[in-house]
Amino acid sequence: MINRVVLAGRPTKNLELRSTKSGANVCSFTLAVDRNFKNKTGEREADFISCIAWQKTAEVMSKYVKKGSVIGVDGRIQTRSYDNRDGQRVYVTEVIVEDFSFLSGADKDSQVSKNNQLFNQSNDPFDSSEPTGIADDDLPF
Repeated sequence: MINRVVLAGRPTKNLELRSTKSGANVCSFTLAVDRNFKNKTGEREADFISCIAWQKTAEVMSKYVKKGSVIGVDGRIQTRSYDNRDGQRVYVTEVIVEDFSFLSGADKDSQVSKNNQLFNQSNDPFDSSEPTGIADDDLPF
């Protein structure tokens, strides 16, 4: 199964780094994403998507991402539920951010851009010219 989300938008406020009781770093924010069409009055509406970043991603995002900066987010959809004060079950759908990048607004020579490039370096084991070490007999086709 595939669970992959790619969004481009603007955070609605500055990001704040928090820690869970177990010490995990977390940063939750809302990303405003413009729709691809205009409404009856000719204006673009936006969807407001709840996002959560964890650990190193949360640290870097909270340090460099500011309200209104245009960012790209790569992650997955996750749902959870809880019972509110009235005993009603509440379902929440969020994007778990696994990677991000700045899409505009940062000077190409700035420290932010350099740090972002270092952070986003690929760790894909198939992103090299080295052989994968998989024999033809191991392939399912």
